[in-house]
Amino acid sequence: MRKVFFVWVSLLVIAVIASVVATTYYLRPSTKERLIVSTTTSLYDTGLLDAIETEFEAKYPIDLNFISVGTGIAIQHAQRGDADLIMVHSPTDELGFLTSGTGVNRKIIAYNFFAIVGPKTDPAEIRDTAPLQALSKIVESGRSGTAQWVSRGDNSGTHVKEQSLWTAAGFSWKNLTKETSWYISAGSGMGATLNMANEKSAYTLADMGTYLAYSKQGRIPLLEVLVGQGKDLLNVYSAIAVNQTLHTNVNFDGAMTFMKFLISDEGQQIIEQFGKADYGQSLFYPAVRLLKENTDPAMSEMIREYAFFNGTECPQEYRKGYPEIYG
Repeated sequence: MRKVFFVWVSLLVIAVIASVVATTYYLRPSTKERLIVSTTTSLYDTGLLDAIETEFEAKYPIDLNFISVGTGIAIQHAQRGDADLIMVHSPTDELGFLTSGTGVNRKIIAYNFFAIVGPKTDPAEIRDTAPLQALSKIVESGRSGTAQWVSRGDNSGTHVKEQSLWTAAGFSWKNLTKETSWYISAGSGMGATLNMANEKSAYTLADMGTYLAYSKQGRIPLLEVLVGQGKDLLNVYSAIAVNQTLHTNVNFDGAMTFMKFLISDEGQQIIEQFGKADYGQSLFYPAVRLLKENTDPAMSEMIREYAFFNGTECPQEYRKGYPEIYG
């Protein structure tokens, strides 16, 4: 009996010691500063940010923390001072973020293309048509009961892009959302939306990076790219720091350190190489050298026309220090 008692006492002592050690470990002062980045789901779901985080944290004593949400919610986090930097892909919303005084030092970092993906059977017969024509055909097929559309429906950059495409095609997207027999609002991130489209054999608008990642992983076997590339489907990603004069709690210098890494040769190389080994092509394309040196004039002009404000990626009045990032 005494032996059992001593065993239990020994176990209790070990448990207490382990608890104290664990508590001491988690409460010890951290040697790293924390940086919170609110980011669009496409950059996160593809795994690109994991690759960037590994290389960045190996060089700097900064602990990166990502919040993966749609562009609209990412901006809301920053407006409340709950993020130090955002990485998003909706120029219209980004301009509003700058003009509100919350965002500063916008820098375009990468681009790729959206794609209209759908079932391999392609009931609306949109394969290789122009994007706006494809949307018209999907509406016609949806109303006749032969096709469905899944929308992000989450105020993300992809959702904003979808809305602009519906408008350009001559439709009111608000009215389309009422046609619930074929127009489905997922209210979800890109990955979940692709999964839903696959389950329903429906069409959707996707960024090419997330589509390629999910397709490679075998998650969406019924879907394929039916309409891709082209000016109408351009997708541009930007990083924007949160103004420390508006939110004094933000890690502005840390945000700028991370931004400078993103636009450095090393950061741009990570973006360019990401996905090549697994997918046979880059999921995202670096934009900094392209815009600085005009290495591809046609693509440079497309980006400038789509994502520049008054001829620049960040008007002078929204720049706050760090002039070297625009050199």
